[in-house]
Amino acid sequence: MADEWGPEKIVVVSDSRTGMRGVLVIDNSARGIGKGGTRMSPTLTIEEVCRLARTMTWKWAAVDLFHGGAKAGILGDPTSPDKERILRAFARALRNEVPREYLFGLDMGLNERDAAILADELGDLGTSTGLPRALGGVPYDQLGVTGFGVAEAADAALQRSGESLAGKRVAIQGFGAVGVAAAQRLAALGAQIVAVATATGTVHDRDGLDLERLLDLRAEHGDACVSAYASGDHSRDVLDVDADVLIPAAMQDTITDAVAANTTARLIVEGANLPTSPSSRRILQERGVQVVPDFIANAGGIVAAAHSTDARNSPFVVDTAAVFEMISEKLRANTVAVLDMSQRDGTLPHEAALTMAMERVREAMELRGRLPRP
Repeated sequence: MADEWGPEKIVVVSDSRTGMRGVLVIDNSARGIGKGGTRMSPTLTIEEVCRLARTMTWKWAAVDLFHGGAKAGILGDPTSPDKERILRAFARALRNEVPREYLFGLDMGLNERDAAILADELGDLGTSTGLPRALGGVPYDQLGVTGFGVAEAADAALQRSGESLAGKRVAIQGFGAVGVAAAQRLAALGAQIVAVATATGTVHDRDGLDLERLLDLRAEHGDACVSAYASGDHSRDVLDVDADVLIPAAMQDTITDAVAANTTARLIVEGANLPTSPSSRRILQERGVQVVPDFIANAGGIVAAAHSTDARNSPFVVDTAAVFEMISEKLRANTVAVLDMSQRDGTLPHEAALTMAMERVREAMELRGRLPRP
């Protein structure tokens, strides 16, 4: 599980009174204290958290912001009526690591109020990012920063090829905070959203979905919005529909070899973490399908987290316009740089992005004396 990069520390915690079971993985802190979202899932594994912590190491380095890679997780149902008690027990169990080595953040199964609960338990609002605006935080989900960045990365990739999003057919897997915000920004940039999938199914319309209507249905029905959208086609898998751009914004490992071999999309922008595998990436490259890697495309959230971290001891509200401006600037530049490097070196975009991130982390490790001396 460990290699030259990390993980530096794996902390497994439990509490018999609440049934809390959780883990913190600090992967690499050479460029700063550990930062990465905290998730809650009934299927959580230590291996999963380790993978995600490593992704955060590369994501922070790729976007060139000075935090280290880390991730935390709680094994449990995020809809449990005991959620607050479990969160408080988790925070107490990690008081030796937070905030000296790790800062809580938002990930799957947690929301802004949960971030407030974690911070409250430790008596310090600076221990968690993703706090509600009423507590001085940057409300990621409300602002849609990650999805906004995904759309900006898609636009940058197309512009690099002499194209634009105008009229492009887009399919989105996952219609949570990331998928919704991506759809809104993509539509604003001229794209046509032709398919959306949630945990309950898919809705597809080759002529384009009425996004405002779908958003209204989501507000009323949640994930069931796709079935409530009665005029669409519900028989297709979102990964199989005819589209120019595919946005996997749900879970990891969804773009299988079979999907890679058959997708009509010419551009895949990874809104979720780890949606592709090394083998599916090779298939996509052989077919001429461009892929913008997850830790490049979905880094909008960590740019916002960096703003939030910077302001956590400040009485002033974060300037959200500055957050969006930095997301656009950094993600567009990184998308072009990675695709250029991939083309120049004949490597996969993930390999190019990883090389860029590794160089930055290795330099920090060398400067701090964390590598073996020759």
